[in-house]
Amino acid sequence: MSSAHIQTVLFDLDGTLLDTAPDLAQALNATLQANGRAALPFEQIRPAVSHGASALIGLGFQLEPQDPQFEPLRTQLLDHYQAHIADRTRLFPGMEAVLAHIEAHDLSWGVVTNKPGRLTEPLLAALDLQRSAASVVCGDTLNECKPHPAPLLHACKLIGTPPGQCVYVGDARRDIEAGHKAGMTTLLALFGYLMESDRPEDWGASALIQQPADILAWLD
Repeated sequence: MSSAHIQTVLFDLDGTLLDTAPDLAQALNATLQANGRAALPFEQIRPAVSHGASALIGLGFQLEPQDPQFEPLRTQLLDHYQAHIADRTRLFPGMEAVLAHIEAHDLSWGVVTNKPGRLTEPLLAALDLQRSAASVVCGDTLNECKPHPAPLLHACKLIGTPPGQCVYVGDARRDIEAGHKAGMTTLLALFGYLMESDRPEDWGASALIQQPADILAWLD
């Protein structure tokens, strides 16, 4: 598969560009302990991180969203997370070299995430990534979020790259679905937050990548 036509690399945030699991796991465990429950092992929490705060509350408290306790607990988790948003979050190993390569070859990169702006923007600012991102589209930028293609198409419009010249890198089925619907090439990050039950090989990504360095090999 040729990548010669690619002008822009768009990244999902949690589990693709950034390893946010340590801080999100800490937020869940702080919420569990504040409510008299035992902390969960990190390995148990990590796969749920890609699916957001609701998935974490579901995992930790075994509650459905319609339960009256659910929303207050979710708010508690998000408040803790916001206060500690970049304590231990880092670019995945090798991702710094990927961004440097993109910039050195006059390509552009951006972020398309379902994470809300009030969490995405401070996180990118804390890691000094906002300055070099050509666009950042959050879960509440538009009325639609992934797997709807609108956020990806919006990023293309902001950057000025046609969808056919973009590649979208993500770690969840909804990322690959959104990329397909937007008419983009898709790369699936196997180093991200995949559930044991996930079958990523069935999602139809253009390529599966084991580590960030594989993005470079694919681009070259």
